Amino acid sequence: MNRVSILGCGWLGKPLAISLLEDGLSVKGSTTSEEKIAILEAEGIETYLVNISEFEEFDDFLNTDILIIAITSKDLDGFENLISQIQNSSVQKVIFISSTSVYPRINKKMTEEDIVVENNPLVEIENLFRENTFFETTIIRFAGLFGGERHPANWFKNGKKIPQPKGFVNMIHREDCIEIMHTIIAKNCWNETFNACSNHHPTREEFYVNARMSKGLEVPVFEENDTYEWKIISSKKLQNVLDYEFIHDNLMKI
Repeated sequence: MNRVSILGCGWLGKPLAISLLEDGLSVKGSTTSEEKIAILEAEGIETYLVNISEFEEFDDFLNTDILIIAITSKDLDGFENLISQIQNSSVQKVIFISSTSVYPRINKKMTEEDIVVENNPLVEIENLFRENTFFETTIIRFAGLFGGERHPANWFKNGKKIPQPKGFVNMIHREDCIEIMHTIIAKNCWNETFNACSNHHPTREEFYVNARMSKGLEVPVFEENDTYEWKIISSKKLQNVLDYEFIHDNLMKI
């Protein structure tokens, strides 16, 4: 199990690929942009041009042991075609990156056992992988992503008001995302669904004021909401099963 293919070498997939190479694994990566092929290959990543919506054959890319899916596409037909190809490949294990956006804001702490939003395409795609018996899949529902050039201070610009200031923040740093995937592979932890989110949940007002001030920017403008809709994502299952400790567990120190 030392061959990994990463579908989507972008903001998360590229540094993940580099970290797996540093661990001595054989890594293939994909992009939908011809211009990025040379950039990825310069990092030592064997790179392929893959767009699941174009219904092409991805045999060489899928000649691997573990497939990590790190794309934002919600093309159900494209994923059905991809899965049919995975079934006929050497892939044994899949990590599918999903999102905590599958949970509704119903003013409670959300675990993996809680209800999800009806008719959510991500949930449908999750189920396609979860129900397939040709390979084993672990699904990671990441909270809001930040790290590197993706800094929360830059998310609401030009006076755009931030909604739900008394609601709570659910965030995870890119370094934790990468380390969690390393841990899943190292511990051979499959057929699971995990929430992945920092344990720290400041209010949106506290978080974004702090983020702006940390960059020397003006204090953001917030909407005045009569009713508050929020959720707090629990990662207790992930921490217990993987014995995982978050690298960035204080969101006020971003």
